[in-house]
This record gives sequence, structure tokens and C-alpha cells, in this order.
Amino acid sequence: MLIYPRILPVGEAAFTVEFGDAVDEALNRQVHALDAVLRARPAPGLVETVPTYRSLLVMYDPQVSQADAMRAALTDALSMLATADLPAGRLVEIPVRYGGESGPDLADVATHCGMTAQAVIELHAQPVYTVAMLGFAPGFAYLLGLPEALATPRLATPRLRVPPGSVGIAGAQTGVYALETPGGWRIIGRTNVRLFDPSREAPFFLHAGDRVRFVPL
Repeated sequence: MLIYPRILPVGEAAFTVEFGDAVDEALNRQVHALDAVLRARPAPGLVETVPTYRSLLVMYDPQVSQADAMRAALTDALSMLATADLPAGRLVEIPVRYGGESGPDLADVATHCGMTAQAVIELHAQPVYTVAMLGFAPGFAYLLGLPEALATPRLATPRLRVPPGSVGIAGAQTGVYALETPGGWRIIGRTNVRLFDPSREAPFFLHAGDRVRFVPL
């Protein structure tokens, strides 16, 4: 039986801190809490942290901090989680045009869920989602908080091209494509917000821990 959290080496200049083995909002909050503690009190040699659904990758400079010292710093940070204040992420509103050419799978999602397309739109736009992590492609935001009633399987055959800004559903997840890529998520809408722009000083529009509200156009 595995005991969490686990601190595991990743090569010679990183550790991953695992909190569990599932996609779970409570686990993800622990990931972001540890990230916040490390950012507030960065250990010597800390280079970067990368949150995922269930773990935090911690990269460090081995010329500044030895592995044993970084492991000790992570153990110390974990001991602070019970009393750490997790800062509320930014609340970001993203306008979305649902259905039509922007959301070619909206009707299929509605049929699968046994509701009207308008009901899908209203329910999808109701929660305030949390950006659990960025991944798959630069700027792709995986969001937690999709209402259970909207859970819909992925497409049997992925599309070769999904336009940037597409808002999709895959199983119990919802997310936003930042670039034109292949993808098998059910596309229900699209935003004109550029989620990734390497020419900007801050290339990523969303960051792990942010909160997102979709606003139907």
C-alpha cells in the first residue's frame, strides 16, 4: 500500500511530490497549497515548480542545493500544509460562443446528457472552475468543476485539427485549447481569448490555481 504524499526523485535535478493517484479536487488543492508554500518560502536552489492534477514537480539547481537538502526542504514545506493559507487564484472571465461552427458537438452533448442545448450552455457556464494544471500543449487549461450531469465521452475518432480557443468536454473534464492541435474532446464552444501567445511578456493567459467563469455570448 502506497503512503502519500511521496517525494520521488526525477533525474538529478528534480523531485515530484505525489499526493495520490486520482483526478480529485481535494488532491489538487494540496498540490496548489504546496506550490504556494514553496513560492512564499523558496528553498535555496529552487528553479521552478509545475503543478499537475495530483503532484507537484519541483526542479532545482544541483550546484546550489544537494538532493538531500532539497528533500528536507520539501518535507518541511509539507509539514506546513495544515496551517497554510491557500491564496485564491485570479478570477478570470472567458467569453464563449456556444454551438454552431464554434461548438460542433453541442447537440451531441445535449443528446447524451438528455437535455436541451440551451440547458447544456447554462449548466456549463454556471460553475467557477479551477485551473488544475496546464498541459498537453502550451497553454491548454485543464479545469476542475464540470457538473456531473455534463460528463460526456471523448470522440471515438479524434479530429486532426481543433481550432484555438475551442472549449471542450472529455469525460468529467472541461478544458480550453490554446493552439490548433489534434484532439478528441467534444467541442461545445469557442473563445476569442488567446490563451497562449509567445510574443507577450506573459505568454500564458491562464495559470494553475486560477479560477475561470465562462460567459456565454
